[in-house]
Amino acid sequence: QVHLVESGGGLVQAGGSLRLSCVASERTTSSAAMGWFRQAPGKEREFVGALTWSGSRTYYDDSVKGRFTISRDNAKNTVYLQMNSLRPEDTAVYYCTAALDIARIIGRRGYWGQGTQVTVSS
Repeated sequence: QVHLVESGGGLVQAGGSLRLSCVASERTTSSAAMGWFRQAPGKEREFVGALTWSGSRTYYDDSVKGRFTISRDNAKNTVYLQMNSLRPEDTAVYYCTAALDIARIIGRRGYWGQGTQVTVSS
């Protein structure tokens, strides 16, 4: 069992930036791949981005490409989501996830954090 704790959410104006962090309770193969999803009110949870253990491969949804950057520090068991040029439509609860591989991340078959709220005002 891998426990994930997100932080860094908050209220920001459109065009601003936030950096989310997610700390995993341990470094195992179960957290080899890590990523972020988000869920806005009344909508389904959607994929934002993910990366492999080495960080050499990253994946993003088209809606955030060029604005969001995912990275990780394995020494700290932490994954980050740098969000720039934020828009009101980025408002959502952001969830960290960890799994054995990218396929499981995208398939929503990993461990989940409790989520952190991001609100972007216009």
